[in-house]
Formats: sequence, structure tokens, C-alpha cells
Amino acid sequence: MSRSAVSADHIFGSTWYNTVMTGSSTEAREDLRRMLMEVRRGLLGLHKALIVAEQLTYERINGRVGSTGQLLQLVLNDPWFTWLHPLSQLVIRVDELLDEGEELTTVEVEHFLADVRALIRPSEEGDGFERSYYEALQREPDVIFAHVEVKKLVTKAAA
Repeated sequence: MSRSAVSADHIFGSTWYNTVMTGSSTEAREDLRRMLMEVRRGLLGLHKALIVAEQLTYERINGRVGSTGQLLQLVLNDPWFTWLHPLSQLVIRVDELLDEGEELTTVEVEHFLADVRALIRPSEEGDGFERSYYEALQREPDVIFAHVEVKKLVTKAAA
């Protein structure tokens, strides 16, 4: 057996390699949790900025929203706000991933981050979320700032 084969077996079979690569150590799990908490914070900021932007446009056309409860009902049930539901679902997913009873895996986190990256791609020619997201980015600076923050956090998490 060659020296390189022994070294490869030693490295890839080692507890260190498996701990680092699978994220099974307590420290690695805590790093994943911290990173997801940062992404969650960014997603919540983006979600809030988009709701506020849509509320302002909605109120210009339909009149003032009377209360926070009424706004919540609109966000949940009114077709005007339906396009925001995929982002709401990502927030719910990150909360489920962060549930204390669940052990995070790097695969779950990678899939989640890929879904975030895929969703926050605005498109002028697109439809549904990507088109409405593009339009919100064009009219509201706070949405731009929140978008940039989420992009930074997801890029940092992937590094």
C-alpha cells in the first residue's frame, strides 16, 4: 500500500474529518445555528420592508389600512399580498430548522440557502414573486437595503 493511500485513508477516515465535514460537533452545529439566525434576521428585515412597501402602494389605491390586525389579515388573505407568501414560507422554514429539538445538518442548511438564493432573484421579465420583487426593488429604497443585506448574509454563509 502506498504512502498516499495510507494518508488518504487516515485523513478521510478520521474523526476530525468527519466532524468538520458533517458538522456533527457541537461547535459546528452552533456555528450553523448562528449563521442561520443571521440569515433569519435578514429575511425578516426583507419581509418587513416588502410588507411596508406593498402596504404603501395598497393604501394609495384602496385607502388607509386601519390597524395592524387588518394589515395582517390582508397579508394572509388578500390577493394583493399573495406574492409575498413564498418569502413567508422561507421564514417559517428557517424557524423550523432552528427548532431546539432538531439537530441541524449541513445538507439541510445548504438546501435552505440555495432556496433563499433562488427566491431573491428579481426579474423584470419574470412573473409571480420574481416580477413583483423586481418592482418593489424599483420603487422602495428600504427593500433595496434589505435585499443587499440578505445577499451578503447568504454569500457569507456559503463561504
